[in-house]
Parts: sequence; structure tokens; C-alpha cells
Amino acid sequence: MAACVLRQGLLSTFRKFNRKHTYRALYFNFHSTGDLQRPRLLCSTWNIFDIQQKRFMSSRPEGKVLETVGVFEAPKQHGKYETGQLFLHSVFGYRGIVLFPWHARLYDRDVSPQAAESKPEPPGAHGSKEVKGKTHTYYQVLIDTRDCPHISQRSQTEAVTFLANHDDSRALYAIPGLDYVSHEDILPYNSTDQIPIQHELFERFLMYNPSKVPCFVPRDTLRAWQEKNHPWLELSDVHRETTENIRVTVIPFYMGMREAQTSHVYWWRYCIRLENLGDEVVQLRERHWRIFSLSGTLETVRGRGVVGREPVLSKEQPAFQYSSHVSLQAPSGHMWGSYRLERPNGTFFDVRIPPFSLESKKDDTPNGFLPGPFTSLA
Repeated sequence: MAACVLRQGLLSTFRKFNRKHTYRALYFNFHSTGDLQRPRLLCSTWNIFDIQQKRFMSSRPEGKVLETVGVFEAPKQHGKYETGQLFLHSVFGYRGIVLFPWHARLYDRDVSPQAAESKPEPPGAHGSKEVKGKTHTYYQVLIDTRDCPHISQRSQTEAVTFLANHDDSRALYAIPGLDYVSHEDILPYNSTDQIPIQHELFERFLMYNPSKVPCFVPRDTLRAWQEKNHPWLELSDVHRETTENIRVTVIPFYMGMREAQTSHVYWWRYCIRLENLGDEVVQLRERHWRIFSLSGTLETVRGRGVVGREPVLSKEQPAFQYSSHVSLQAPSGHMWGSYRLERPNGTFFDVRIPPFSLESKKDDTPNGFLPGPFTSLA
């Protein structure tokens, strides 16, 4: 099957249809302002074992240009994707390429824990038990910059941040177009294009080698970058919980320590995805956080929306992903909380945010080798 995207306002994505490994191809039509119209289903459902023998044909919308990006491959049910694997994101639809994999511990509260595996919650948590984590593969990826404008309302494209390498402890820097992707989010394809992804780091990190599979292999620059920044990039724990068909996934990252007057301040970033697994349209209205520090303090944070937005989660646009930051005057702590969502009839319900730990690591100086440019978030 040929995987396609429409440039100049039309983005293609593939969405999972059911657990029997069948897929539908959905095309999302954008207004000139970037707002989404209702998607049109342009093809039937295929079994994945027949995908490579089928090619997709579609009429060209007036005023749009249909661009073929490659040949779709059957997703891997076992094992992992290698550096250089091209893919479409199954939720957000962007084109990307795998830089390297991470092995994380996934704590899924939707799975009933065994009594022996449950652990006590941090003080003040909402009472559900933490299950024993299982190993799950995530990937560090580059996002094609051509697709960034189309996903910016659903997922931040500058979410991977670092502490500044200077005396200003409040300055943060972000690498544009870097993301973390779960194994099941990847819909792989191959391409004969020697530069299939547009990103300023693509040619600095990867090079074309037609004798390899995949045909894009890491340069020494990528290996050095990964080794130097491993403590600040590494994904170790993933926490997930579903309330009334709204699944919340949290990934915390330790960012380092900075001195502030007579004390030390420890920083973390956390990436959160909210995903609507049901049919009812809902809108996020409020957030409520509890932050417990090893120093003994317990802070409550309430506010409208998240990162200045109140996203709508619908069947057509089911997910919203964002990142934020937290600092403690202690090397560890816990966070948990809830989101308040509104239904179309005006009623509200609360969705639990699974508790997660904030753990520090041996503190070195980040940003020793970051091939910019970077955006200051201070």
C-alpha cells in the first residue's frame, strides 16, 4: 500500500481499526486556518497481511497536491524498530523517523494487579494501587517539519526541553521536532527518497545507505549526541490509567539540579497524553495537581485547562499531548491529580492522573553537545 500525505493543508494518517490488526486510511482536510474538517474515509479495511500487495488510489482534491511518501510495511508485532525506520504516527499522523529505542517500565493501572504486586501510594493519593511495571519499547524520533503546523494544536512539537547551560536557573531550551513514540504508535513505511524527512538534524544524524535495511543509518554525530545526553533524554517509567474512557499517560523526565541561593532546586519535565477511547465528545476544562516533596511539603495546584488550552477530544481527534515542568527543593517526590472534563450536555466528570515518582539522578551538566538551534522557554 502506498502511504500518502497531502501537502499545503491536507495531512494523511493511519488509525487502528480494531485489535485484529486491520487498518483504515483516514485523510484529514484542513482549512487555511488549520482547523480540522470531518475526515473522509477514502478506502476500505485491509488485513495487514494483504497490505503490501495492495496500492491505494484516490481522487485528487481540487487545489490540493497528493504526495506519495513511500510503501507501507506491516507493523511489527514483536521485536523493535531500528534506527532509520520511517513511519507515520498512528494517532497524530505526522511523518517521522526513528533515532533510537528506549526500554521503559510501563505501569498500567488498567491491568488488575496481583495482591503481591501492589504497593502503597504516596501520601494523599487517590487510593488505587500501583501495579508491577512491564517492559515496553518507546522511541526517540524526529518529526517532519512539514507536518508540524498541522499537529501543533494536538501535540507540542517543542516538548523535549533541557536546562540551560549557564547561571540562569530559570532558562529552558527545547529541541524542535523531537518526540517520544510508543511502539504501537508506529506505522512503518519505506521510501526511495534519500531525504524523506525534512528536519535540520536529519542529515546531521543519519545518512543514506541503500545496502542496509532500513536504508538510513546513524552517523557518529547521532551516537555521540545520544551518549552525551543519555541522562536527560532517557525514558524510564510510563504511567497509564483510564477513567470513563479517557486514558491518561504520563512520562516523567529528570532534567537536573540548579543552585538557588542557599538551596538546590531539582527540575523535571513530564509529558502527558489524554486520549478519548469512547464516542462521546468531551472538553478538558480544569486541572488539579497534588505535588509531594521529600522535604515534607504538599502543594496543591488548580487551574483552567492545560498549557493555556482547553482541548476537545472527539472520535475524529481523540488525543491531546503536552509537556510541562515541575521543580522541588528535594531530590525526589510524587505527583498525582485529576482533570475535569465537560460533556456536551454541560455535566462534568473527573479523570484520574496516575501517581508517578519524581526521582533524581547523578547530576552532570546537560547540553554539553546539543546541535542547535534551540528555543528559549524562559
